[in-house]
Amino acid sequence: MTDTAQAVVADGLTKKFGAFTAVDRLDLSIAKGEVVGFIGPNGAGKSTTIRMLCGLLAPSAGAATVAGFDVGREPEAVREHIGYMSQKFSLYGDLTVRENLRFFAGLYLVPRSDLAARMQVAVTMAGLEGRENALVRTLAGGWKQRLALGCAILHRPPVLFLDEPTSGVEPEARRRFWDLIHRLASEGVTILVSTHYMDEAEYCNRIALIDAGKLVAVGSPGELRRRELGGVLYELDCSALGAALAALHEARDVIDAAIFGDKLHVLLRQAEAAATLQPLLAQQGIVAGPPRRIAPSLEDVFVQLVTRPHVAEASA
Repeated sequence: MTDTAQAVVADGLTKKFGAFTAVDRLDLSIAKGEVVGFIGPNGAGKSTTIRMLCGLLAPSAGAATVAGFDVGREPEAVREHIGYMSQKFSLYGDLTVRENLRFFAGLYLVPRSDLAARMQVAVTMAGLEGRENALVRTLAGGWKQRLALGCAILHRPPVLFLDEPTSGVEPEARRRFWDLIHRLASEGVTILVSTHYMDEAEYCNRIALIDAGKLVAVGSPGELRRRELGGVLYELDCSALGAALAALHEARDVIDAAIFGDKLHVLLRQAEAAATLQPLLAQQGIVAGPPRRIAPSLEDVFVQLVTRPHVAEASA
């Protein structure tokens, strides 16, 4: 049952908590061996979706299958065929590396005959050779996360759900963690990973953008970057970013503007309007450099997709 071209299929998946709809008719298919990034603001419905796909929450409506098992009717079978890693560190700090591995191997019913070999694979993957007897709470964040991933795959699940696994981990450790993710995918493991780091989204085969419980876009990083934003995008270096942002939001030819680091990204209705930006800001006493036309990044696409509906509602 687990050998299926589509390892994860959600069809109208919905979760309501009273009058609040956390996930709203979500449709998503993930192929075997594919890495899909799940991107969205806090409260968008990412964790709720993952918990339903893990068989931990019953859907209010719709359906989903994971590794060939129905999450509503066969949640226990689903849990036997997945690995799960939460956004909060899930291991036991007062146990050693070896003790944590033995504990999770027991939970996952790893055969005794395979235990030593699988524990060694997890230790090697985490880069913890020689530190098997170290207390987990003494390890650096990157080591902890790689060890948690090793524990999640001790039973060799065909599907892996990672809920913001690199939150709070320094960049080099995050890169090494993604190397492990791609190694697993090359072995046929299907991976859905939620993240709020846009640079990590570039590592995924496809990205699913979710906002207010609704799936707003799905595609490869390249496809999403080429998505039509309805205007031309410029980067602007200026003083008083907050005041400049407020002034630009009132400008007739500006579709939207947002702060990106120490600069502004401004979406214009037409390229000719770029020449008006410096004079417009100068009237407000704001010094700005010449606008520079740029190609949209994933973050630009994300900001537009999750804010433009609300901008439209506000102006209606």
